Amino acid sequence: MNIYEEASRCLLCENAPCTLATKHGDVARAIRAVRFDNATLARQWLDGCGEDELEAAGRACIHHDRPIRIAELARQLPEVESRELPSLDIDFCGIHCENPFFLASSAVCTGYEMVARAFEAGWAGVYYKTICLDDINEVSPRFDAVHREGGRGDFSAFRNMEQLSENPVDMDFDILRRLKQNYPTKVVVASIMGNTEDDWKTLAKMAEQAGVDAVELNFSCPQMRLTGMGSDVGQDSELVTFFTAHVKRAVSIPVIPKMTPNITLMSSPAMGAYFAGADAISAINTIKSVTMTDRSEVSGKLTVSGLSGRAVKPIALKFILELMKNPLIGKIPISGIGGIETWRDALDFIRLGCSNLQVCTAVMQYGYRIIDDLVLGLRNYMASRGIDRLSNLVGEAVPQFVKAGDLDRDTIVYPMVDRDKCLGCGRCHISCMDGGHQAIAFGDDRVPHILGNKCVGCLLCSLVCPTGAISQSKRVAKKKHN
Repeated sequence: MNIYEEASRCLLCENAPCTLATKHGDVARAIRAVRFDNATLARQWLDGCGEDELEAAGRACIHHDRPIRIAELARQLPEVESRELPSLDIDFCGIHCENPFFLASSAVCTGYEMVARAFEAGWAGVYYKTICLDDINEVSPRFDAVHREGGRGDFSAFRNMEQLSENPVDMDFDILRRLKQNYPTKVVVASIMGNTEDDWKTLAKMAEQAGVDAVELNFSCPQMRLTGMGSDVGQDSELVTFFTAHVKRAVSIPVIPKMTPNITLMSSPAMGAYFAGADAISAINTIKSVTMTDRSEVSGKLTVSGLSGRAVKPIALKFILELMKNPLIGKIPISGIGGIETWRDALDFIRLGCSNLQVCTAVMQYGYRIIDDLVLGLRNYMASRGIDRLSNLVGEAVPQFVKAGDLDRDTIVYPMVDRDKCLGCGRCHISCMDGGHQAIAFGDDRVPHILGNKCVGCLLCSLVCPTGAISQSKRVAKKKHN
């Protein structure tokens, strides 16, 4: 069994029947740990669970296709290595945060009760859903998702046509005031969007009077129905500079402009924000996109709107790297957004320079509870490397990135096939023949043979192998051709 594939089938139930069927431990929590990349820590939630209980948990599983093989999965979990885990506390633009994980300004934080539950669950802060002075009238339906063909529930990308908070402005600022009063150790950031200079200053002052820790300037929402708002601003460096500067003069709390990815070079508007005195940068907002399913129709009509979820993570990281490589922008803190679902996703953003992280789509799929595995996984990773401060990881991977022309082109790594793992399916052969360099022989013995004289070391074969049977060799010098 591949425990990750098996755990990915789990429905992640509310009041999970598998756990309710046992007297000891928390079976559902153990499976969730595997699903969110904490397999090495999962066994701790099965302490005291005997084989009979695990079998009972499997029988109680309500999966629509076939039950999760809980007992077999449990037998393959490693023993938990006992180690002291460091704190994740970190400073972001002068604000102390108990951990780097915040709710992104979105549907996951639209009222007091929602945010309070998130704080109780362990989230360190919130970028509250964007507040504006215009009336917001949303469409229905407003969400769509990209699934695997025939798939349901779990999705690789999420598309939304939602705009800003529909609450009255005074109500939202009262909510922010109460959140800060009742949760003083949590970080409350007001996300605002104006249409005019006066709008931006008025909203920023109201946010400061409500006692929030900082204000985020939404220059990036891709689906505003009014021109001159959202990503219309974020694509115009002069407007970013102009509005940021006016807000900076209006308030004394940190000001954090939020960048749009719907642009070729994000560093251009980000530089505008920097010269206007921005205290930090948020990036990225959703990417303009189109889906063409019944779910995306509104009274038979379609429109362009924002894509998020794990599919956009590589694009988000590209923009973060662009900002960090800029000698000026790289000096100010960055809040990273875009496809963060597991602690490894979070680690990628941190190592590229983010000292603060925002999560939305994963919460919409799985709930606030994912904070448990985000925090646990990141703390365990730090302990495994002997790192006691999260800030020591911020930006450590940036020097690894060079221009394509500076990459090593004199050496090669070849694929190696593990015969014990290989099933003989031939997927590697098909991909190499039709999408590679015809460097794999596959005959009646159903064993792939790498043809060294043809292999160019692209490693496409290792990416399509369903069992992980193909790894890479040590890097060696390329053979010289006469």
